[in-house]
Amino acid sequence: MKVCLRLFAGLREAVGSRSLSLELNEGSTVAALMERLAIDYPAIEAMLPSVVCAIDDEYVATDERLREGAEVALIPPVSGGAAPADTPLCRLTSDVLDAQALAERVRGDADGAIALFYGVVRNHNEGREVLRLEYEAHESMALKKIEECCAETKRRFPDVDEVGVWHRVGRLEIGETSLLVAVASPHRAEAFAACHWCVDRVKEVVPVWKKEFWADGSAWVEGHAVGEPHTAPA
Repeated sequence: MKVCLRLFAGLREAVGSRSLSLELNEGSTVAALMERLAIDYPAIEAMLPSVVCAIDDEYVATDERLREGAEVALIPPVSGGAAPADTPLCRLTSDVLDAQALAERVRGDADGAIALFYGVVRNHNEGREVLRLEYEAHESMALKKIEECCAETKRRFPDVDEVGVWHRVGRLEIGETSLLVAVASPHRAEAFAACHWCVDRVKEVVPVWKKEFWADGSAWVEGHAVGEPHTAPA
């Protein structure tokens, strides 16, 4: 059977392509796919232990059986005026992020607190001067996971009225905002706690990657591996 692969960030650059097509035995699992990739593409073999796969914008376990024509995304470790009522709470965009617009979008008349987090491009990392950043995303899945993060935040913090997350992709200069997370609640304690939790969760599960550019080169920033989903009991 034939499956299609989508590659991102460092994987894409190492292979030299955004997509691949592989012939596998019928009934092959994700684990078998990864073994085949290690053989066919030795340049990415060292990366594969930290890669998680996704099908139909959902993370899948290594024992997941593949089907003919499946599109498998290879997810390497991930690195984040008043708005009209129809402005989305969850966005993935190349446009400049407007913090005031997101704050207005989440605010309600019952809310006495809005916690707003800015993720900002800084000019250094681990002792090296950074000139700019580039963000890349598995866009459909990233937006879906952002929406899930917002929904989960509201479930975990019942006093929170609204949550919004906007993430920017593409080229960003020093001082520009890459991530906004806004949480509205009647009281500040809940707003602070929920915002903190949501930022961490976005960093954990949303497939967005960051590349640093320096005077003498560039590289994708090594992040943390996405946890493999648990397989449901038979």
